[in-house]
Amino acid sequence: MKDHIIREDYELWDIVTDGPLATTKKNVEGVDVPKTRADCTTEDLMKWEKSAKAKKWLVYGLGPDEYSRIQSSTTAKEIWDTLQVAHEVTPQVKRSRGTLLYSQYENFTMKEGKTTQEMYIRFTTLTNELKSLGRIILEEDKVEKILTRVLSVSWKSNITAI
Repeated sequence: MKDHIIREDYELWDIVTDGPLATTKKNVEGVDVPKTRADCTTEDLMKWEKSAKAKKWLVYGLGPDEYSRIQSSTTAKEIWDTLQVAHEVTPQVKRSRGTLLYSQYENFTMKEGKTTQEMYIRFTTLTNELKSLGRIILEEDKVEKILTRVLSVSWKSNITAI
């Protein structure tokens, strides 16, 4: 989602993470208050348009179940925060998930009766999930792990040749 929004307009991602661009004015007491449409300049209207565009990008990427979660949200930031909570993408959960996945990586083995292709798909999925959580494993380490600790004994002669 982030990549799609940034490709459209980098400022839209700032709106998603930080909230809408401010369009305020000072009231008679000197306090900042939101502008009404009648008080908006062309620049203010462009800010509103960007905020609406950020919200549109988030909403268009959702299915019916996700939409029902966010339909009462009024800003792109509210939508994003709701989705993060719903999918538990908080820093603590990311850290826990990363620890669990790394443990799975460390203990990864080729399952009995599975092909090397099936094993490699599982391995790639696991390492991609780790990467998405910020835990990048070097290609050399992945190759070494597969060759020395994952492949079954029947591969010993092939591994020696490699």
